[in-house]
Parts: sequence; C-alpha cells; structure tokens
Amino acid sequence: MTALLLVVLTLVAVGGTVVALTGDPRRQAVTLSVYGLLLTVLFFVLQAPDVALSQLAVGSAVVPLMVLLSLRVVAGRRR
Repeated sequence: MTALLLVVLTLVAVGGTVVALTGDPRRQAVTLSVYGLLLTVLFFVLQAPDVALSQLAVGSAVVPLMVLLSLRVVAGRRR
C-alpha cells in the first residue's frame, strides 16, 4: 500500500468514529458530510472515479440535507 492510501484510510477511520460519537443530530449531519468527502477522496485514490462522483453527490450533499430537513420537520411538529 502506498503512503497516500494509508493516510486516507486512517482519515476515513477517524471520520467514521467522529460521526458515530457525535451526539447532536445537527452536528452529526455536518460531520457526515465531511465523512462523505473523505470517502470521495478514498474512492478517487483507489481509482474509482465513477464511485467517487456518486459518493460526492449522495454522501456529501443529499444525505446530510435530508437529515437536516427531517430534523426541521420533526422540530416543527413538536411545537
């Protein structure tokens, strides 16, 4: 394995841990977006640009926005 791949794998492992240990759902959505970017870099390093583009669109943008939208809807229903 190359040094770049080891660094990216370490960052992905740390990022996943941070997402799992974040308690506040809003902060977790932000850390999930950063984790999606880390996965995008990992897929790009592994020479899978099609998967990286999909991850960039879905994991870094769509899923965190859906989480924030659902939190907003749930908070609106509680009021």
